[in-house]
Amino acid sequence: MSNEGNSGFLELVLKSQARLAMPIAVYPGVALTGARLSDVVTNPVAQFDAQAALQARYQTPFVLSAMDLSAEAEAFGCQLHWSEEEVPSVTGRLVTSLEEARKLAVPKPGDRRTAVYLQTVALLRREFPKKLVLGGCIGPFSLAARMVGVSEALELTMAEPELMHLVLAKAAEFLGAYVSAFQRSGADGIIMAEPAAGLLSPKGMREFSSAYIKQIAASTATGHFTLIYHNCAARLLHLPAILETQLSAYHFGAPMDLPAALRQVPHGVIICGNLDPAAVLIQSSPADIRLKVRDLLKAVEGFPNFVLSSGCDVPARAPLANLDAFFEAVGVSVKEGATGPKLSTKTV
Repeated sequence: MSNEGNSGFLELVLKSQARLAMPIAVYPGVALTGARLSDVVTNPVAQFDAQAALQARYQTPFVLSAMDLSAEAEAFGCQLHWSEEEVPSVTGRLVTSLEEARKLAVPKPGDRRTAVYLQTVALLRREFPKKLVLGGCIGPFSLAARMVGVSEALELTMAEPELMHLVLAKAAEFLGAYVSAFQRSGADGIIMAEPAAGLLSPKGMREFSSAYIKQIAASTATGHFTLIYHNCAARLLHLPAILETQLSAYHFGAPMDLPAALRQVPHGVIICGNLDPAAVLIQSSPADIRLKVRDLLKAVEGFPNFVLSSGCDVPARAPLANLDAFFEAVGVSVKEGATGPKLSTKTV
């Protein structure tokens, strides 16, 4: 599916005359569409409708698929916990030994619910041909950690590195193919979420995360497609290890010192972030959010390579009034009551 004629992510940001805002927000759209959270993570039309409703309200240059860090693990065979209040999460351990790691089969893009996200991107590309479409996927260490257990993964990097590297190689193999499938579906880029790597030491991050992301990026580098690295747990001490991925765009959470990070990267490298979804976009008042946005923008003044964003995925329970305040603080005129294209379930 073609995305020719659109500016790439870097070009769009660096040439913009105004400060751009790109919260990772799809689930709050259910307040406008009336869908259930479970619909959004299982039905590409419901997911499209939620993002289209937010796009009509805020009319940003970006449209995103939802962040769901369970879909890829489910495709490998992990069991999930389902709730109407939260995105599905992995339960239990899929791999507990080197023998199980060797037998682990690599799924194909489109298996299980990964098809939902590929189809959502295809719908976004078709209905928003002039917008920058960003898909989303998990990062290799975070995927491996869901398969072996998060706390176990941290221990295994030291106690059984062979096991971790074997699972990581299979995770990276799948993710490389999955990212390529997003490209074929029409995505201009992808936000790769690697939060579990923020629990590693910088040395561990280099070996068990950055090296694999660099490999995935090299295997999928075509045209203006942008792989945006997201880590909501990383701190400034992790930045040199993260930059070894050699990517051109990074997205950080509240723990990152954004002004210091911006001073350490070239002006052509984009950094996005980092208002905390819970503490700011859910728990703060609209007036407080406007102040927090203005304070952050003042702190990064003089850096055109910065994009204002949430520090991580914005939950469905975030009040729309708070998202309104977020956008209004950067001069976006909120269009309450606006409706975007709404698709029939027969579309897919």
